[in-house]
Amino acid sequence: MPPEESGNDALAPQAPPSVPITVSITRTVDPAHIPDATRWVQSGVNLANQYPGFLGSGWVRASADSWDWHMLYRFSNVTLLEAWETSADRIEWLAGGSHLVLAARTERRTGIEGWFDPPAETVDTDLILLVRSPPRWKQAVSIWLGFFPVNLAFTLLVTLTLPAWAELATSLKVLITTSILTPIMAYWVLPAVTRLLRPWLNRS
Repeated sequence: MPPEESGNDALAPQAPPSVPITVSITRTVDPAHIPDATRWVQSGVNLANQYPGFLGSGWVRASADSWDWHMLYRFSNVTLLEAWETSADRIEWLAGGSHLVLAARTERRTGIEGWFDPPAETVDTDLILLVRSPPRWKQAVSIWLGFFPVNLAFTLLVTLTLPAWAELATSLKVLITTSILTPIMAYWVLPAVTRLLRPWLNRS
């Protein structure tokens, strides 16, 4: 799947030259042109497949009546991706489908994203982001830094305030603990920890 119209790529951090790049696109397609848009999308895939470093692509519609199309494609490194993005084939292809796409948002990703990427809530035309995931060991440290004090505080609280806690079966205590702490970690603790540690997480 070819990338979307050019965005402010100069403002995005650059990926290492040997790291595979996945491009994620959300396109808003005029529902009156679904068959044309389908053929246009597939022609872009066929073109990109002719370029060195192309690793594959896929696309789905959010639902039968949705205007949003979600697309992914991947190149083996940023140099080969940029060769495709600046090619005459891509420029011509984009021009040929300009009347079919109403809006789009594009993200480039170099890793498997999870806790460490802020959610995207808006759709902006001509917006390109490059998101680099931290190393797994940094992710593990960040999760531990959030989980340890919260788990410790919860354990002390229930032990001191609920005498019957010690009498509960271990499986029940683990069930209660994880049921309470999981949403706390997901909605408050991990986002706060990653915000505080973001300079360290993003450091090469």
